[in-house]
Amino acid sequence: MRCLAPRPSGTYLPEPQGSGQCAAMELGPLEGGYLELLNSNADPLQLYHLYDQRDLAGEEEIDLCSEPDTDTINCEQFSRLLCDIEDDEETREAYANIAELDKYVFQDSQFDGLSKDLFIEHIGLEDMINESVEVLEETGQKSKKRPFPEELPVDPKLRKLAPRSGSVWSCLSLPAGPLQILPTLPTLPQGLWQISGAGTGISSILIYQGKMPQSSQAPPCSSPAVRSLPKSPDRPGSTSPFAPSAADLPSMPEPALTSRANVAEDEMSPTQCPAAHEVSSKFPKWPESVEQFCCSLRDKYQVEPTGPEGILVEVDLVRARLERSSSKSQERELANLDWAERQPARGGLAEVLLASSELRRPRETQVIAVLGKAGQGKSRWAQAVSCAWARGQLPQYDFVFYLPCHCLDRPGDTYRLQDLLFSLGPPPVDSEVFGHILRRPDRVLLILDAFEELEAPDGLLHGACGPAAAEPRSLRGLLACLLQRKMLRGCTLLLTARSRGRLAQSLSKADALFEMAGFSASQAETYVLRYFEQSAAAGHAQRALALLRDRPLLLSHSHSPTVCRAVCQLSAALLELEEEAELPSTLTGLYVGLLGPAARDSPPGALEALARLAWELGRRHHSTLRDGQCLSEEVRAWAVAKGLVQPIPGATETELAFPSFLLQCFLGALWLALSSEIKDKELSQYLALTPRKKRPYDNWLEGVPRFLAGLVFQPHAHCLGALAGPAAAALVGRKQKVLTRYLKRLQPGTLQAGRLLELLHCTRETLDAGLWQHVVQGLPAGLSFLGTRLTPPDTHVLGSALQAAGRSFSLDLRSTGIELSGLGSLVGLDCVTRFRAALSDTVELWETLQQHGEAKLLQAVEEKFTIEPFKAKSMKDVEDLGNLVQIQRKTSSSEDTTGELPAVRDLKKLEFALGPVSGPQAFPKLVRILEAFSSLQHLDLDSLSENKIGDEGVAQLSATFPQLKALETLNLSQNNITDVGACKLAEALPSLAASLLRLSLYNNCISDAGAESLARVLPDMTSLRVLDVQYNKFTAAGAQQLTTSLRKCPHVETLAMWTPTIPFGVQEHLQQLDSRISLR
Repeated sequence: MRCLAPRPSGTYLPEPQGSGQCAAMELGPLEGGYLELLNSNADPLQLYHLYDQRDLAGEEEIDLCSEPDTDTINCEQFSRLLCDIEDDEETREAYANIAELDKYVFQDSQFDGLSKDLFIEHIGLEDMINESVEVLEETGQKSKKRPFPEELPVDPKLRKLAPRSGSVWSCLSLPAGPLQILPTLPTLPQGLWQISGAGTGISSILIYQGKMPQSSQAPPCSSPAVRSLPKSPDRPGSTSPFAPSAADLPSMPEPALTSRANVAEDEMSPTQCPAAHEVSSKFPKWPESVEQFCCSLRDKYQVEPTGPEGILVEVDLVRARLERSSSKSQERELANLDWAERQPARGGLAEVLLASSELRRPRETQVIAVLGKAGQGKSRWAQAVSCAWARGQLPQYDFVFYLPCHCLDRPGDTYRLQDLLFSLGPPPVDSEVFGHILRRPDRVLLILDAFEELEAPDGLLHGACGPAAAEPRSLRGLLACLLQRKMLRGCTLLLTARSRGRLAQSLSKADALFEMAGFSASQAETYVLRYFEQSAAAGHAQRALALLRDRPLLLSHSHSPTVCRAVCQLSAALLELEEEAELPSTLTGLYVGLLGPAARDSPPGALEALARLAWELGRRHHSTLRDGQCLSEEVRAWAVAKGLVQPIPGATETELAFPSFLLQCFLGALWLALSSEIKDKELSQYLALTPRKKRPYDNWLEGVPRFLAGLVFQPHAHCLGALAGPAAAALVGRKQKVLTRYLKRLQPGTLQAGRLLELLHCTRETLDAGLWQHVVQGLPAGLSFLGTRLTPPDTHVLGSALQAAGRSFSLDLRSTGIELSGLGSLVGLDCVTRFRAALSDTVELWETLQQHGEAKLLQAVEEKFTIEPFKAKSMKDVEDLGNLVQIQRKTSSSEDTTGELPAVRDLKKLEFALGPVSGPQAFPKLVRILEAFSSLQHLDLDSLSENKIGDEGVAQLSATFPQLKALETLNLSQNNITDVGACKLAEALPSLAASLLRLSLYNNCISDAGAESLARVLPDMTSLRVLDVQYNKFTAAGAQQLTTSLRKCPHVETLAMWTPTIPFGVQEHLQQLDSRISLR
């Protein structure tokens, strides 16, 4: 019989913690004291293998098996060796020395306060063993605790050789044949070893090493027993003085290696093993306290919110990426993906989490971030995740913790990890629950909702963080450890935050990044129908939809679920009055209608006090009212009763929060409009429309400018007077004059695209026709929104402004993320005569219009669309341009130039800048469609990163010259062109003799042969004015030929010819011969 065991390859010493690797060292004698060995970074498990290898080295030569990681030794030799080790006096003395340091070996301070009775956990063993595995039944009797240092005997040497404890080894018998001990201990739960024996009739069995439960029985014994392995002092089951304890092996339960059962060997001998009892196939379950806590957590998350809070309409979750807001700024923002580039996460949240768990590395924390504007439904989505887990839809997680950050950020509070996890949920029964979580962090999902609520979270991913420890620390420090993967390593972190917050720029290293898209028009209507179906007024659903469709601005704002809910609330209140209901036309009017009834029933000064508190909290980036924050009991009770603030689930009764971000913005603007503390001359700065001006509240209350303009300018009786009464009329009148002067001094043509949109929104909220006309008349004829996000409300307000101006405009809508419906509505306006948009989006719009039979709008889009100038920066750009050329003869509606699209026909400038990797691959595709651009005048193939189209690319390009009759500028700089390419180019250049004005071959590899070819063709280029051949490789001979040819070309104005391969004296001489030669 032969035994397979792990083959050590040398002494292994672990690298510093976190590396996850071991460095191999040469095999040498173990020198020094045991204290030095104990204080070293040596892995006890590796030293155990080393010890065995050193002892086996003195025996017969070991036969190597075919597997690289295992060696085979004769079982008789192995048994004899174990007896020799046990009887050896030197080995016995080694046991005594290690016993003296027992108190150091068995100390385990990593998890202070945890139960010393670590249980054997079982999760997913079915995936690791065969179905025919039989396991000894566990009766529930726990292994004895290993003693603490103070419980050890006074004289450690009295414990040199403890009696051998009972073990399965002494009662297990197998038939003759090879016995295989597979090195699968790291993959099986502690105490379970997989053993396969030939001729046994079973594929494998599991052996539990440790104390045998009294009620458990082994299989019938019919063959000689396997000799029991020798034990280390006080370590039953250990076969070496260097056998590690459970404290040496993190995340491994203790009884397998440190069980202190004191059972004599003869008590469990093979001859006394009864065979009458049935062997149970059940695996160890979770402890009762863990099961109880998990059930309590599921019960909590299964409780669905009632009323409007319980309405859930699934919104699209789109994969996103971050990019710098400008070339000079380090701040990162969400990239504005074209509509065709958007990649919705198919399958919803479950698929997102499942995909991320499949791609994760072992013991590595997974960070998933969901970003979006305020009011887009991120918190509702995060709550739905925890609810889905409670219903069993996320089986990859054992525990899910949903933590709203606005409930956690309390000044002065300190946290431990268990404080954070159990702060808002059911309290655990004992510390065994936390120990279970620590052992399986990969089964934990931690949801941090509204992460922007935290104070200054910008440095959490990059700031300094000490090692994770049990001592309390600030919330910021605790979260830094989690995000930097230094605590609970291996868990899944799901964060939700605003896309423009200070946290977003730090999420570049997140494993997955998603954006909450908000409601589409159909989803908004679905929400309205469900809102009224859930209420008692289901018959009002269609009437409410009709009211919403009559207000296009509010319909566009219903892109936000928060606004959509506010519209439903006001519609329900209006329809209950049984009058001719009509929704307001602005966002300000919507919230005035909601707060008007509450203001009429308010205590004196209550609304103003609440508005001031909303503004002050917003200045500090908070939406939560802490204990003792400026509200009397009467005002507090009124605000809670009217729904202006609401209790925080899981927090104290004194903590309240605003139900929505937009409501807090409205109340903050109300305070600015009513407050006499705000000087009139300072009021304009809160609109933040002037260039190079920052909002003093750091852009957190981003809805304040629009509400402030609406409150100040809308008719007092129906707006601010309905909230504050007639007493505020005089104060608001002065502020209105100040803002009027400020807005009329603005020049819309000088504003950035984002500030221009904000100005249009503010002016639209005023309902002041004079101000509206003043702004729209100042719009420039060419409007570029390149790189600026255009939401549905932006699209609607922009379209209204263009129509009101009564002039012609051209629009640049590239990289705006505009929806297809919004793109069609803008470019279909009569006042829009020309527009640019992403090629893929435009083609998709054409196909959509063709499918719906909108021939008139399709014709308008085709005629107005332009791609001038076009710069290809990616393979996708070249492919989109090819698609445009392919469909031009199918979709053109121009009668005089049948078969040509205006965008293709009128393209005059084309740039190609894909770089050295993608450039040579994409250039052949570009060459195949070049002949379609009959009006092309400027072809620029130069790139800072060098396209390197080479001689082959030049040969392909030269074949298209006869079709490029209008080409005036050809830039072939930095393309790795040699003499071969230069000769091909010279042969084809006469086709461009009548049109080409500028030719650049800067920084290529052209030598004298190529220069000679260019010199021969130069006199034939009658229209050529500038030739640039600087930084090539031709010598004085080639330069002389070019100079000689230049004398025959009076039409050439400049020949740039400086190159390092020509002596400077020769160049100066040539320049003296012809002053048109440039050496700069």
